Amino acid sequence: MAPGWRAAVPLCVLYLSRLILSTEYFSSLTLFNNELHKQGCSSLSDWEEVASDCESSILQLEDPDCEEGSNPPCESVFSLNAEKILNQAKLFIEQKKIPFPVDNHNTNEELAIGYVLIGNGLYDEAIKHFSLLLQGDPELVSAIYGRGIAYGKKSLQDIKNADLALYELNRVITLEPNWPEVYEQRAEILSPLGRISEALADLTKAIQLQPSARLYRHRGTLLFISEDYVAAMEDFQQSLELKKNQPIAMLYKGLTFFHRGMLKEAIETFKEALKLKSDFVDAYKSLGQAYRELGDFESAMESFQKALMLNQNHIQSLQLRGMMLYHHGSLQEAIGNFKRCLQLEPYNEVCQYMKGLSHVAMGQFYEGIKAQTKVMLNDPLLGQKASSEYLKVKYLREYSRYLHSHLDIPVAEYNVDQDLPGNFKNHWAKNLPFLIEDYEEQPGLQPHIKDVLPQNFDSYSSEVQKLICTADHLGALMQYDTPGFLPNRRIHRAMGLATLEVMQAMHRTWSNSKVRVNGKTRQMQWRDMFDIAVKWRRIADPDQPVLWLDQMPARTLSRGFNNHINLIRGQIINIRYLAYFDNILDFIKDRILVYHRAYNPRGLLEVHQALENVNKVEDLLPIMKQFNSKTRDGFTVNSKVPSMKDPGKEYDGFTITITGDRVGNMLFSVETQTTEERTQQYQSEIESIYKDLTAKGKALMLSTELGVSRLHRSHKQTNIHKFFTFISVGHSLENIMTLLTFSLETVKYYQPIKTLGGFSSLSLSEL
Repeated sequence: MAPGWRAAVPLCVLYLSRLILSTEYFSSLTLFNNELHKQGCSSLSDWEEVASDCESSILQLEDPDCEEGSNPPCESVFSLNAEKILNQAKLFIEQKKIPFPVDNHNTNEELAIGYVLIGNGLYDEAIKHFSLLLQGDPELVSAIYGRGIAYGKKSLQDIKNADLALYELNRVITLEPNWPEVYEQRAEILSPLGRISEALADLTKAIQLQPSARLYRHRGTLLFISEDYVAAMEDFQQSLELKKNQPIAMLYKGLTFFHRGMLKEAIETFKEALKLKSDFVDAYKSLGQAYRELGDFESAMESFQKALMLNQNHIQSLQLRGMMLYHHGSLQEAIGNFKRCLQLEPYNEVCQYMKGLSHVAMGQFYEGIKAQTKVMLNDPLLGQKASSEYLKVKYLREYSRYLHSHLDIPVAEYNVDQDLPGNFKNHWAKNLPFLIEDYEEQPGLQPHIKDVLPQNFDSYSSEVQKLICTADHLGALMQYDTPGFLPNRRIHRAMGLATLEVMQAMHRTWSNSKVRVNGKTRQMQWRDMFDIAVKWRRIADPDQPVLWLDQMPARTLSRGFNNHINLIRGQIINIRYLAYFDNILDFIKDRILVYHRAYNPRGLLEVHQALENVNKVEDLLPIMKQFNSKTRDGFTVNSKVPSMKDPGKEYDGFTITITGDRVGNMLFSVETQTTEERTQQYQSEIESIYKDLTAKGKALMLSTELGVSRLHRSHKQTNIHKFFTFISVGHSLENIMTLLTFSLETVKYYQPIKTLGGFSSLSLSEL
């Protein structure tokens, strides 16, 4: 069979690739430097299915003299002779596939030859052929249309041809305004140019003229790209109603739910796609990603595993599974996925970056920095936007070098906030390009400082094992119990160990002992207590800068830092905070009533009645516009935080913003503006609370030692000293990394609460 060509296939392929990749984070080089099948795209059978769904009524060419799998094989398009072209042209005429045919058979045969040339990729020859026909008849519609298609195909290589294609297609529409295929062809040209609204209008016109499953799916795809997920979902649903057996359309429908934060609906839809096509790799991949975003690690792993069983070289699944494993705390397994990803695609920046990050987090600095350097060397091309990994990797490498140079130094002897340059911290925190004047690089890897050696859980003493299990238990209590947060066992352990160290430090403070901080011995302050948790958090995940704002450069601090969280943006819902929407809604209603009670007391009853009918945040904006003439595009609500130090005094909290002209274009966000003044206010509150806590702790210690505590009066002895003396602050960064790195699967969980009193004086330096 000679190479066939289908007019709508490029549009489908373009959209499909954008849809499938839209939930991932890939280097732009990844999309251009490799063959399509190496990008984790569907198998050949999947693409054949897409092509059949996208099949146009023209340009489906077959060679009657060539059978698939024949010996010798079918001829290349470049070896076609005149006889072959004529045979295909006759077949084209017999199948009545010529668009805009005329009554003259010879003319139709000449037109068919032009379309055969297009179908075989001979676009320049086709343009010349149609131009000759148009010299004889300047308004021969089929020739104008064919030349427009040929220019359109050439526009994929040279965008200058797009204008010529549009000119020809516009002429066709002027002469024959009721042919849906022409509007579809023009949409195919317009969409890669970024003229999405015009392409949508063309597809809408085509649907009005002759609705089909293909057209609805194409328009749904463009709506998806425009982030109009509700309308896209409706089009995909309409397409499925016209043609039920469309696993790809079902996948697209699921992706509309996914991007709206409707993860449970997305999961059910992906499962429906798998019912239609049980070996649909991309559906399993998307299902795994939906479970991962929901925070269901086991189900996500199962889905990624099924995708990789169908295609062990599916790069997207390897990349996504590796990233999920990293954020779950399973670093060694994550590295295995990234290595496999890089074997298949050596220039994959995401896998290279994550591999380097995973090695550094485990204390394997040589491998980690080597991988980071490879990402740094992958400079973006001129005019090409740098990937997020390329922007971050220079900061990570410098921080990795800093950690390596301090690997064998007790963590109480140095301070990250003081050691790292102010401009470096400022740029890192804001994720700015690494353009820092007069920056002096951190020391390179020093041979005498060895990497952290892996430690087996069973090699620890029973007391250390109990401590680690207790830390895991305490850390797990800090997990948000709401969809959208993937449990990270590495973070759990770090925060559990931080909790134990804070316990010990506070015990020493209440006993009037001093602590070792930044190389000095002194009384513990509230900030030292927070620094313990900050230290563990930094080491658990070196990818995220955890820095004190008031240690930033003075000029940067004076400008303030904003913490902005989108709860709803357009049609996208942030599922992580969905559980708080009702509380926020009640708070906003209360503040609206307070406002009207002060400034509109006569209309208060009417406002109150209107608010009683509001059950969603989206419905607040019309209410505000109705009762407040100042509300045009939106409104803000400010929260206040009562002072515990000075009763009656209030501080600024966060600001809630709701804007938009319609539900589909709304923004519902929460923002905290952190300024130097605000920071000082809150720090004074924390200091007051800390002093009160310290005073009560000292009183508790004294009452316990004297045996007069009512709580323990009937006890012969108390375990409070043993409870607080688990660990010593003299441990090094290497020991901390060892604790956080060994395989979490090997931990034998004890009953941690029962073992709290079983420790005497356990020191992490022993580890």
